[in-house]
Parts: sequence; C-alpha cells; structure tokens
Amino acid sequence: MRNIFDLTGKVAVVTGASSGLGIQFAKALASQGADVAVVARRYEKLTALCDDIKAMGRKALPIKCDVTKEDDIKNAVKKIIEELGRIDILVNNAGVAAGDGIETLSEEDWNKVLDTNLKGVYLFTKHVVPYMKERHYGKIINTASMWGVVGNAALPATAYHASKGGVVNLTRALAGELAQFNITVNAIGPGFFESEMTKNIVYSEEFKKYLNSRCPMKRLGQPGELDGIVVYLASDASSYTTGQTICVDGGWTAV
Repeated sequence: MRNIFDLTGKVAVVTGASSGLGIQFAKALASQGADVAVVARRYEKLTALCDDIKAMGRKALPIKCDVTKEDDIKNAVKKIIEELGRIDILVNNAGVAAGDGIETLSEEDWNKVLDTNLKGVYLFTKHVVPYMKERHYGKIINTASMWGVVGNAALPATAYHASKGGVVNLTRALAGELAQFNITVNAIGPGFFESEMTKNIVYSEEFKKYLNSRCPMKRLGQPGELDGIVVYLASDASSYTTGQTICVDGGWTAV
C-alpha cells in the first residue's frame, strides 16, 4: 500500500510558527517530507525551527509577517512563491487570546483577537488561493479551538470564543466555495495544550480541578498529539474530507 500520508515534494506554509503549536505543525509536516515556510512576527524565533527542519533534509524558509496586515501577507506569499515555487498546504495557525468577559473586555483587545484569529485566516487564505487554483490542488488547515464549538463558564474569554467560532464557520464557507477547485478546507480544534498562550494558567490548582471536571481524559494534550491530525489533513489521505472541524480535546466536546 502506498503511503497516503507522504508529503514529499509538497510545500507547506505555517503561520504563527514562532512558538507552541505552530512549531509542532511545521515539524510534523517536514517529518513527512514537506518543505516548509514558517511565518511569524517574531522573525528571530524562527531561526532554530528552520535549523531543525533543515536537519530533516527539508527546505525551510523563515518569513517575518503580521497576519493582520494585508501588505505583509502579499509580500510573504510572493517571497514563498519565488523561493519555493508553489504552495500546496496552508496552515493558518497564528492566534492570540484576551482573558476578559463581556463587561471588562476592551474594544482594543476585541479588535486584536478578532483581527489575528479570524481576519488573519481570511487574508492569508485570500492571497494563497489563486496559486492553489492555478494547480487545481490545495490543502488549507485552520487552527480553530474546541472553544470555537462550545462556550465555558469558568474562564472569561469572550473575544477568543467569538473568533474561533468564526474560524469554524469560515472553514465551512471556504470548503463550499473552493471544493470545485480541488482545494479542501478543514480546521483543527485543539483542547488544552501547554503553549505560550496557556502556560500561565494550566498548572494552577484551580485549573486542574476545572480540567478534571470537564475533560474525560483528565489531562492536557501532550506534544505530538496534534501531529497525526495535521498530517492527515495536509495529505491525500483526506482527499474527500472538507469543511470539517476535528476537535482533539481528550473528549471535552463529546460530553
């Protein structure tokens, strides 16, 4: 049986690749043979990641880009095409959070979260899709969240919930629009994983009680436990899967 998860010869782009899940996604795709352009505002943090990808025998291209700025994205996509020749896989992973409820959330923080988490997905996809349409092939993977499909009563995160819910339905809308061009669009809905965004809360005793009461597996996601889903959605194994948000959350959204 051929390896339907093989990404040899493919070019992937991962946004938000300077930390956390973005690093894991980039390495997972490279491990299956993809060359990877890694994108983030903090260019200096991309160097070590590129070294790791090159050590796997793959090409790695660091790109400084703010996904809330359309000109940055235009320039980034142009450089990726010039350097790597194509874009087969786009992982829209850049994201931020603001820990406030409706009464304390500032308009500034609302805009920051929605602009990064939702508008950034729209803008990067907008400028990559023409290249995918030219080749009648593309895999778009958006990082949503289990909190894009459920609310919560413990940790105020109004803007984050709104932005990730938007990603879930944007994923459906884009899947319907782009299916005719052999472009699939899916989303991953992580549960709680340790990351730069969550590290200040996930080890508190209060959070541990919350986790134990809500998550059937009663633990955080571990490094590597998202590798399988991103490779699946990036590969030909998922050629008939589109418009889906797949939660990897220890059963959180199942109960």
